[in-house]
Amino acid sequence: MPKLAFENIPATNQSGFPPQYTDVLKGRWYRRMAKAGGLTDFGVTHVRLEPGAWSSQRHWHPDGDELVMMTEGEAILVDNDGEHSMAAGDFAAFPKNDGNGHCLINRGTVPCSFIVIGPTKPWPVHFPDIDVHHFADGIKRHKDGSEFAPINTR
Repeated sequence: MPKLAFENIPATNQSGFPPQYTDVLKGRWYRRMAKAGGLTDFGVTHVRLEPGAWSSQRHWHPDGDELVMMTEGEAILVDNDGEHSMAAGDFAAFPKNDGNGHCLINRGTVPCSFIVIGPTKPWPVHFPDIDVHHFADGIKRHKDGSEFAPINTR
């Protein structure tokens, strides 16, 4: 049966970022909805941000489109053009290879939630503000191509 119970999909705040870039992600909780449903052509993730949390470091995907839709509360979309308020019902689209680095930040006092639809394999990923690049091999590297030390992702 294709119907799934949202509460049965485990939420995690696991991060693959090197430790120096994870402080802003501690209040980010996500559930991989597409994976739970056995979908493989695209990803669908429900994300909940506690006050002060970021969705990710600012990033963009050269090989996959991404769409974000707010479902609850408010967040600030930070992209190449600045900051934009996002409320429930608002959405933002990022065509693959557009170079528009983006993330959502909850600067409010209550949690917010949104849905992300995008590639199932996010590599390569560009992070314009930090010295991290996810290459096509899935290994996190510095922008000069050197590898980070192995990361314990909990």
